[in-house]
Amino acid sequence: MQDTHTPDEAAQRLAEQVRDGMLARDRAAQGLGLRITDIAPGAARMEMAVRDDMLNGFDICHGGFITALADTAFAYACNARNEMTVASGLSVDFVAPGRPGDVLTAQAREISRAGRTGVYDVQVTNQRQEVIALFRGRSHSFKGRPTVPGLTEPA
Repeated sequence: MQDTHTPDEAAQRLAEQVRDGMLARDRAAQGLGLRITDIAPGAARMEMAVRDDMLNGFDICHGGFITALADTAFAYACNARNEMTVASGLSVDFVAPGRPGDVLTAQAREISRAGRTGVYDVQVTNQRQEVIALFRGRSHSFKGRPTVPGLTEPA
């Protein structure tokens, strides 16, 4: 049987399969209640509801939880092509606080990918589209090692 899908459709299908495979094993994302709402090669969008157990002593979302949301969106964007990729570094700027009951959205996008390294930007916003944090992640890929073994690569 011949595959009649275009390379873009095949790459998108692979990204969705990788998302599903990663999410099934991602106990951190599950524990934080993260929801992935969009995936594509080099891009991902995730949401997190700010819960009471995520608040610091100032009654705002602890920066570690905001960073975890951004880092997870970064991880899904990096791995969407099914090549095992990990963070090699990151920076995060907190622009505004996340408040109790906020739903934060992290939108990750690939800025550069060459050889084994990549750079990704993640913008975290609240439900009012106010910027909460700006994250930049640097990635390192392991050539020949799939993120989710056994998936069919796009043509």
